[in-house]
Amino acid sequence: MANFNKVMLMGNLTRDPELRYTPQGTAVAKLGIAVNRRWKDKNGELKDEVCYVTANVWDKQAEVCNQYLQKGRPVFIEGRLQYRSWQDNSGQKRNSLEVRVERIQFLGQPQAAQLKTEAAPVEEAAPQEAPAGNTDIPVQDDISWMEGETKGVNE
Repeated sequence: MANFNKVMLMGNLTRDPELRYTPQGTAVAKLGIAVNRRWKDKNGELKDEVCYVTANVWDKQAEVCNQYLQKGRPVFIEGRLQYRSWQDNSGQKRNSLEVRVERIQFLGQPQAAQLKTEAAPVEEAAPQEAPAGNTDIPVQDDISWMEGETKGVNE
């Protein structure tokens, strides 16, 4: 029988990464990710649902995540589900289903870049006339496709 274990998620970090090291010196960053779902119910009313996921990033990727990621930052992760079972200090059996990250992409602007952008607004250039004989219509194509997608991330 064939098996397939692949996870792809896009969401926002719920907290700053927690970087730790194994006794062998391997870096592990624990990420909390909120994945949102929005739909309309039978009455046409908008409904929201949030799924909170714990993801573990290993080795050099873990150190890079710790260095560049902060709470609220959007990320895209690919990995696989991993089940863990252990006994806590009081003897209770604990279980956890987490994502072991194999690949991560940082989305949106880094926090420092957002601050620079907010502090120094860009002046708009005056519209230019089209040269004679040119029938092309000038288009403002510098609008980011992510504009509006990340609103509310850091609010």
